[in-house]
Amino acid sequence: MSAKHSNISIFVPHIGCPNKCSFCDQRHITGIFKAPRQSDVVRVVNQAKTGKHFCSETAEIAFFGGSFTAINRGYMLDLLATASRFVEDGTVTGIRISTRPDAIDREILSVLKENHVTAIELGAQSMNNRVLRMNNRGHTAKDVKTAATMIREEGFELGLQMMTGLYGDHDRSAVETAMKLIALQPATVRIYPTIVLKDTDLAALYADHIYQPQTLNEAVNLAAELYDMFTRAGIRVIRLGLHSIEEKAYIAGPWHPAFSEICQSQIMLNRVLSVLHQPGRYLIRVGKSDVSKMIGQSRKNMIFLKSKGYDCRVAACDTLGNLAFEIEEV
Repeated sequence: MSAKHSNISIFVPHIGCPNKCSFCDQRHITGIFKAPRQSDVVRVVNQAKTGKHFCSETAEIAFFGGSFTAINRGYMLDLLATASRFVEDGTVTGIRISTRPDAIDREILSVLKENHVTAIELGAQSMNNRVLRMNNRGHTAKDVKTAATMIREEGFELGLQMMTGLYGDHDRSAVETAMKLIALQPATVRIYPTIVLKDTDLAALYADHIYQPQTLNEAVNLAAELYDMFTRAGIRVIRLGLHSIEEKAYIAGPWHPAFSEICQSQIMLNRVLSVLHQPGRYLIRVGKSDVSKMIGQSRKNMIFLKSKGYDCRVAACDTLGNLAFEIEEV
């Protein structure tokens, strides 16, 4: 079995961005208020190396949280120089960064390549120009397409990030965004539901009853649909929902610490329903790690299937992979 890919994440707070998006406060999302120094890079990597499951053949250093290529050039190069030493000595395989679509050009890509950056994630968020304007993104859908094309042409792994439930957005528009992102042929995608955080423009819009966030069920159902769209296209979805936020910063929206698992539970239910046609008794086999997902929180999936005439039992199977299943009538 191959070792699992892992990121050694180093968060660069909200520096470099030319504007403040309606939903954004990276400090409350990451919990990081101080810009990392070169010594912080060394400390974080050395700490990660002591981890039980660390594998140098699959690990990357990842600069997340801000618009990496929009920060001060000297500071960016200092961080990259320090991280590059760990690539050169074999501690990690490469460096991953996240940035804005309008902070990419051929010159910056050349600099990144010289410094062992192998993967670039773009915060696209939407491919609807009206939605981008309403959320003060400061870039267009064309900027996303142009940057993504350059990144792939220069040999980097392309990652794209999209959001659901943005101010002025709706489910149909989010599905259209997913279709346009698929056309850009990324290797990976992250799907984030919009959360209302304090000290953001969105918080003011929510307080004035102008913006209404998705409910948890709405966000889960849409994310499950988008997940299947991307995976059918051969694109890996590497994140569903924010990893964490500061509890004191949360105001409203579909935040849940187990959002990813709830989504995967809905995905499994949708997939099972697509192949069940006749009411009856069934045995559903899934991988060991997916038993709880198939059953659902508080047996939600089993109760729903029962209400539709499907009396189902779930069993673990060693040979089935993530979100895979087999069904047998009993």
